[in-house]
Amino acid sequence: MAMMKAVQITKRGGPLEVVELAIPDPKSGQVLLRVEACGVCHGEMVAIEGHHPQMHYPRVPGHEVIGVIEKLGEGVTGWSIGERVGVGWNGGHGEVTGLTMDGGYAEYMVAYADGLAHIPAELSSVEAAPLLCAGVTTFGALKNSIARMGDMVAVLGIGGLGHLAIQFAKNAGFYTVAISRGSEKKSLALQLGAHLYIDTEKEDPAAVLKGLGGAKAILATAPSGDAISEVFGGLAPGGELITVAGTGEPLHISPVHFLNGKRSMRGWTAGVAKDSEETIRYSVLTGVQSMIEEYSLEDAQAAFDRMMSAKAKFRTVLTMTHRDQTR
Repeated sequence: MAMMKAVQITKRGGPLEVVELAIPDPKSGQVLLRVEACGVCHGEMVAIEGHHPQMHYPRVPGHEVIGVIEKLGEGVTGWSIGERVGVGWNGGHGEVTGLTMDGGYAEYMVAYADGLAHIPAELSSVEAAPLLCAGVTTFGALKNSIARMGDMVAVLGIGGLGHLAIQFAKNAGFYTVAISRGSEKKSLALQLGAHLYIDTEKEDPAAVLKGLGGAKAILATAPSGDAISEVFGGLAPGGELITVAGTGEPLHISPVHFLNGKRSMRGWTAGVAKDSEETIRYSVLTGVQSMIEEYSLEDAQAAFDRMMSAKAKFRTVLTMTHRDQTR
């Protein structure tokens, strides 16, 4: 039996453990992927903490997967062996990659054909991986916002999601304001395309935005209830705050804040395969790029810890070293 190296969560709250597993065979409607890269995302905490009714252990996490099709399951059409594809959070057939089915922290994985996204030759596997969650989430949130070209859009947080959101917003023709704590990210924010940087240690972000006429949309990528609450008042009348940040912290926004100016707030999450393809196509056309730190599969725990500490600049991505296999 051919074996592969993988990283598992063996119990709720447990660490990421390197293990040897049998290479899976694709079932009907599935393909076998030889994984080349997998992004490391805060969403892995859902698997680690078991926040899903269909979650069971052991589980291989990872939902920013780029791989090459090695084998086609019964009934799969429209895909070819040797084709490079991506699999995001929504893995097809109603499955959640790395949560209700094994994900990409492995040398091989199976995926449903209806969850696959085409990956163009212009992007390396490492570059493409973060676009399947961080990219598609922020791109989709901005694309589906009420903001239109020329409007002011603010991005709260300059991390794994925020550094992509700034690029998407600038390239889409928005007057882009970056908001973060401290001055150390100002230079980077401006290099990424922000027209203005607000340091929340020195300025009230809501007051600055209001002084500029208010933001049509604010994209909250920072997982801080206090930070999200502080910027809400910077919305223009009729504006909306869209949060993509996974935080359980409470917000401190009273109903009158929504009534004053008919402002609103909503959430946005990752899309399906066609949304990933659209995000990747836009990124290639406009030159949007992820800032990446690479780790080996064996160092998955270190990569995850660095991401969780917010010290990564700005996405950590696992890369695989495959052994020769006889199948």
